[in-house]
Amino acid sequence: MLTDHFRPQSFNGIDDIVIVGGGLAGLFCALKLSPRPVTVLAAAPIGHGASSAWAQGGIAAAMGLGDTVDKHVADTLIAGAGIVDEKMTRMMVQEGPARIHDLLDYGVPFDRDLEGKLLLSREAAHSERRIVRVKGDMAGKAIMEALISAVRKTPSIRVLEGYVVEELVREGRFISGVIARPDAGQSKKRVSFPARAVVLCSGGVGHLFAITTNPTEASGQGVGMAARAGAIIADPEFVQFHPTAINIGRDPAPLATEALRGDGAHLINAAGHRFMLDIHADGELAPRDIVSRGVFAEVQAGRGAFLDCTQAVGAHFAEAFPTVYASCMAAGIDPATQPIPVVPAVHYHMGGVLTDGEGRTSIDGLWAAGEVTSTGVHGANRLASNSLLEAVVFAARIAENIKGMLPEPKMTDWGKNAGENDDPVTLEDSPALSKLRRSMSDNVGVIRSRDSLVRAIREIAALERGNTRLRFSNILTTAKLITTAAFLRAESRGGHYRSDCPEQMPAWKHRTFITLAEADRVVAEIAETEAA
Repeated sequence: MLTDHFRPQSFNGIDDIVIVGGGLAGLFCALKLSPRPVTVLAAAPIGHGASSAWAQGGIAAAMGLGDTVDKHVADTLIAGAGIVDEKMTRMMVQEGPARIHDLLDYGVPFDRDLEGKLLLSREAAHSERRIVRVKGDMAGKAIMEALISAVRKTPSIRVLEGYVVEELVREGRFISGVIARPDAGQSKKRVSFPARAVVLCSGGVGHLFAITTNPTEASGQGVGMAARAGAIIADPEFVQFHPTAINIGRDPAPLATEALRGDGAHLINAAGHRFMLDIHADGELAPRDIVSRGVFAEVQAGRGAFLDCTQAVGAHFAEAFPTVYASCMAAGIDPATQPIPVVPAVHYHMGGVLTDGEGRTSIDGLWAAGEVTSTGVHGANRLASNSLLEAVVFAARIAENIKGMLPEPKMTDWGKNAGENDDPVTLEDSPALSKLRRSMSDNVGVIRSRDSLVRAIREIAALERGNTRLRFSNILTTAKLITTAAFLRAESRGGHYRSDCPEQMPAWKHRTFITLAEADRVVAEIAETEAA
């Protein structure tokens, strides 16, 4: 829908900058481009369907007494398991405090102490307290509410809600616009939006898997669209599983924030044993991939896994962590007095569309920010709360780059009809998507192997042969890139763990760069092997 507020009389056409996605990266970029006219295309009303709004931990920034850029960079390098781009990371960390102050200026009510200073907390694998939070576990929601309010007060930003972008339009070397389906994807009509600059901020891939903490909109379509247009994809095999999704059968699964473990909550099995102490010296505060495998092993063994917050948080739970408390109580669990059942769930994608320090992709005219990208700052395993930091830092850098490259705005015609077809968005997963999600969780999940990855690749190929729908092609493309890259990386590193290759291999101490054509060659080779 389009409200009159976003239709100032000065707009005679659509802006030459189109941002795809109404999450943190997209809205922050739009605000940073102001007063340059810009149009944001959002599949759902802004603030809904974005993983940013669900983020509980907060934003990591080296702002505390005794903390330094070097310390934050060092922690990021360690968590990333040897393949973090140090130059990009240092740039991100250096600009972090300034972006925190931007968010404060936009009205984000970050927690403060009695002296009015920002209250900083610690999360797993951080050597210092550097997480800026809001009411314990409400950072994402509060940040998004503040940005939405700022966007609605900015007349140069036009928001078109309910436009599901399905395709990037490429002309020669350039991306020249997008094609979207209005009415939250329910319309048969498709609309083209020409643009000189497209900024892809379409989010992550969690909904490709059966168990995820991500909203349904996070189905990997942005990565798929970019790959189908010819963009290079980086590190797609690295998928981060959050070890403590609340195991109550909901899709998406509610999240028990890592901050609970940072505040002293313990992981136990049904017998009350703290199993993480047997696995890693840091116990519950070990890197996420290690904790996820520990939780997964207990669940698979039938012993169950539970987060015991009764001593660390106890009676203060409802006040300290209201989001987690509400999710538990809705399922009949009182987390102040009962351990919370947990299970690993897909939470974040370290891979995505390859971008440089200015957010530029490998295709002219296409920039990208947020979880759809791979900037190199996460390596094989994202450090907790670096994701929101990455989103705002690179969104701001994109805005500056576009202003420099396209100093004068140009108006183009309003979106034109791009034809009709019978491929509306369905509210429920299609049978094919349900099958894909089960296969991805079973075969490309917390623990993978060559055999499981071959099974997944063959199932993806079979789904492609029977598919005629463009959006599902985007989804299948992303699943194929994740799976083929995991097949090729014959080692275990960070969020990518193969039971048949359980050790890190020096030969694989590098990032992955892959195109759709290269992934298709892997699929064809596996198909030939099967035929033989």
